[in-house]
Amino acid sequence: MNCHYCDREAAFAAESDELKVGLCEEHFRERLQELAEADGLETLKEQVDVDRAE
Repeated sequence: MNCHYCDREAAFAAESDELKVGLCEEHFRERLQELAEADGLETLKEQVDVDRAE
């Protein structure tokens, strides 16, 4: 799978309602930074249990 924003190989993928989107590491970090700056990261953490240790 390629990155949604460029032709590089996707390092991360997200899936919702059978739609799967890949991001290379650079674009993943950029989107994560945008979320952090917009306070969206806290909302995302509440929706996804990212602190849970298996």
